[in-house]
Amino acid sequence: MTEHDTGPERSERAQGKAGEVRPREAAGENGAQVSTDGTANGAQDAAIPELVIISGMSGAGRSTAAKCLEDLGWFVVDNLPPALIPTMVELGARSQGNVARIAVVVDVRGRRFFDNLRESLADLDSRGVTRRIVFLESSDEALVRRFESVRRPHPLQGDGRIVDGIAAERELLRELRGDADLVIDTSSLNVHELRAKMDAQFAGEEEPELRATVMSFGFKYGLPVDADLVADMRFLPNPHWVPELRPFTGVNEEVASYVFNQPGAKEFLDRYAELLRLIAAGYRREGKRYVTIAIGCTGGKHRSVAMSEKLAARLAAEGVETVVVHRDMGRE
Repeated sequence: MTEHDTGPERSERAQGKAGEVRPREAAGENGAQVSTDGTANGAQDAAIPELVIISGMSGAGRSTAAKCLEDLGWFVVDNLPPALIPTMVELGARSQGNVARIAVVVDVRGRRFFDNLRESLADLDSRGVTRRIVFLESSDEALVRRFESVRRPHPLQGDGRIVDGIAAERELLRELRGDADLVIDTSSLNVHELRAKMDAQFAGEEEPELRATVMSFGFKYGLPVDADLVADMRFLPNPHWVPELRPFTGVNEEVASYVFNQPGAKEFLDRYAELLRLIAAGYRREGKRYVTIAIGCTGGKHRSVAMSEKLAARLAAEGVETVVVHRDMGRE
């Protein structure tokens, strides 16, 4: 796995916004949900979110599994104390459908709260919440190798060795592993293979989406640091030297017509779009869900803007979720 899969795992996953949640409700004596203003909601509530609990051995790939679900559209909360899981589901049910699927990462970092997990699971079962437990397993040898490769201690090893921490964690998680709906042994898996297994379980029949950002930029302002692919439009004549076009940008129809009437412009669009189809298929196979395509010219005003607009439209027509960003347009 990756460095973030060992030791105290870090996550930048969403934690939700308080402003999106209505006032908290309390449970009535008959088990129905009653809002704090005294009105019963019960069936009036939105559907209860689907819940996945991700747990398992430190270093076995919990972060990778959680990131995969996040890319599939799940609302992911990392290291949530088990006692708060029912509250998280309750808040999701009141999000007016904005949070339909929740994934919670539970691990030994929350060991002070771990005894509450069984009580929380029983609470969820009594409410009819559809929940699954995904347990990430790995051999002792593989876990030791991963911790040593990143030179991090096991969170439970204390003053002992890595193997001591692994043994303590395995004993702590033994009962949870027995209750798991899905156990994935990552001993011989790389990150991409683990993502493929998660996709197979949770993506359904639809192929996971690829999201593209098409960014125009000017070379004189520097390359975009987050670009995955870069294309150079400086092989085309510059509209800057056409006085009547100079004040406008590539989003202007006259500028775009000028650019695409130049030799090679349409051919480039066709062939680059074809190349991107090939690359996109590979990205999906490798579990990559986001790509930034940078299209540059001298100042980022005319040629790169016009080409970015056309390329983004082509990608969107082929079913790729696409955003267009003109980084340097207007800087002159």
